[in-house]
Amino acid sequence: MPANAMPNPMALRLYNTRTRQIEPFRTLEPGHARIYVCGLTPSAEGHLGHARSFLFFDVLRRYLEHPRNGYRVTFVKNVTDVDDRSIATAKAEGTTFDRVVARFYDAFRVSMRRLNVREPDAEPYATHFVPQIVAMIGELIARDFAYVTDDGIYYRVAAFPRYGALSGKNVEELLVGARIAENEHKHDPLDFALWKFAKPDEPRWDSPWGAGRPGWHIECSAMARSLLGVPFDLHGGGYDLIFPHHENEIAQSEPLMDAPPMAVMWAHGGLLNFEGRKMSKSLGNFEPLSALLDRHDPMAIRLLFLQTGYQKPMNFTEESIAGAKAALERLQRFAFRLRAAGGTATGERSAHPAAAEFFAGLDHDMDTSSALSVLFKLANQAQGIVERGEAAATLAFVRDAAGIFGIAPAFDDAALDAFDEARAAEGALAALDASFVARLAERIGGSAHLNGDGPEAAIAAVIAARNAARKAKDFALGDRLRDALAAEGIVLKDSKDGTTWTVAAG
Repeated sequence: MPANAMPNPMALRLYNTRTRQIEPFRTLEPGHARIYVCGLTPSAEGHLGHARSFLFFDVLRRYLEHPRNGYRVTFVKNVTDVDDRSIATAKAEGTTFDRVVARFYDAFRVSMRRLNVREPDAEPYATHFVPQIVAMIGELIARDFAYVTDDGIYYRVAAFPRYGALSGKNVEELLVGARIAENEHKHDPLDFALWKFAKPDEPRWDSPWGAGRPGWHIECSAMARSLLGVPFDLHGGGYDLIFPHHENEIAQSEPLMDAPPMAVMWAHGGLLNFEGRKMSKSLGNFEPLSALLDRHDPMAIRLLFLQTGYQKPMNFTEESIAGAKAALERLQRFAFRLRAAGGTATGERSAHPAAAEFFAGLDHDMDTSSALSVLFKLANQAQGIVERGEAAATLAFVRDAAGIFGIAPAFDDAALDAFDEARAAEGALAALDASFVARLAERIGGSAHLNGDGPEAAIAAVIAARNAARKAKDFALGDRLRDALAAEGIVLKDSKDGTTWTVAAG
């Protein structure tokens, strides 16, 4: 630990992969937390496994900035915008690697916004930091930690005695079975590329040793050093990045430092399985993140992740997301009841009686599951809270907690109003009698096919038929279909976003 590292005045403790123990969160500069998280390599569609890690670090960032801790956070998340896969995809599509990256990353950023993940303070693209990368490679060569070959520049792993310390891997065991590929000219099987000399049809940047492109690992070392300085406070990423990526970052960075380590703390999120298996197109269980967000409430997805410790592996199933949706609705129902009983008065939120237990959960290695359980305990006590006149203070605390969790949009006034309207519509729909579909079918004749479905499906079929009639400029038919619904107590509302319906009161 650097001698000038300052302990967090609060009680937050995190598991440090580097030391393999839970430690107080420390910052080198009092009140300022500098965090680097490895971002996406957008050479294909993003999926929920990518999102899980970013969701955790978003919650950690929010908690560090919360008045409970009061940190100013500088949060850097990179983009690896050139690699073998993006180049291969570009060749297959007859386009350029940067257009491939822009397409996939633009879609992923939209998904992150839908999940309420905040933008980083800095989002460096590797290709924008080639001068810094080249300079760092030059320093490593000068100190004999790297060497030039016919196909590129390689890091000399044997020159770094601490190699394997982060991951706990033994160098001798790693060498067993390791081979040098025919197209590589490195001296040792564990050595890795810092710079790849360009082939005739590949993108390239200039360097003193020849045109080419940076290797994956050196990008993060150079960008972290340039934007945060080294050492910095916390380096994060998914569990699968510990080796070789983060191990290699350390090996590249620390020989050039006066006082290692590269990062005081290392935090890694657990992996995500999809329906019990690793998500893969070849297994047929791959679903783009954007499509998943079209099918499920993004705030329910966040809540689902909060229910499992960030380091633990997690299995995403349709049953689990359905359970998270029901859990979110339970908390919304609780918040709606509190608002109806006590308004939205605020105050010293941390003074709420439940705050101590809530923050104790987060302080113990960001145990969001434990902290979340505090909100459900309060929901079980809703009647007593209302009767004691504690509704306003409790709602303020619930909204404060939701802000840390990143699910606050589900608890603002607009969301609670929509939640109430949706529940009312469900209740009204349930109240429609069994003969509703038959009566509606009789009113519309053969203008729409209801196929004996329930009330909701029948209403949707009539609305679809009405939309088709209006598109065909058969406004008389459109009006008859609208009137048929109105006669059965179904009121339509047209807007630029489409047609919605409600059940008329009375």
